[in-house]
Formats: sequence, C-alpha cells, structure tokens
Amino acid sequence: MKMTYDRETDTLVIALRQAPIAESDEVRPGVIADYDKDGCVVRFEVLRASRVVEDAERVHFATT
Repeated sequence: MKMTYDRETDTLVIALRQAPIAESDEVRPGVIADYDKDGCVVRFEVLRASRVVEDAERVHFATT
C-alpha cells in the first residue's frame, strides 16, 4: 500500500496495490475509486484533500 499527497493538485492517492485501472467511479463527492478489470478496488483518490483530511501532508498508519 502506498499513500501520496500532491500539494499542487491537493490530491491524496491511496494505492492498495499495483494493477492497471480499467474503470473509475466517484463514490462520494470528491472521492474516486479506481477498479481493475475484475472490479476489485486498486486505489482511492481524495480530491481537495486539505479540506477533508486532517494534515494531508503527514500520514500515520495504525494496525491492530
């Protein structure tokens, strides 16, 4: 999994795995899910991330 924030476009990308994207769908306003050819989620894109993600430039991971 890889997360990147692009300050210029104010976009946060959460890539779950590497796979070609076959389809995209805006699942909520400003949240795009990208799918592979089998319909599995490959990544999420959060548009205008600085407005909806607390401290978008710093990412913290937690596992349980």
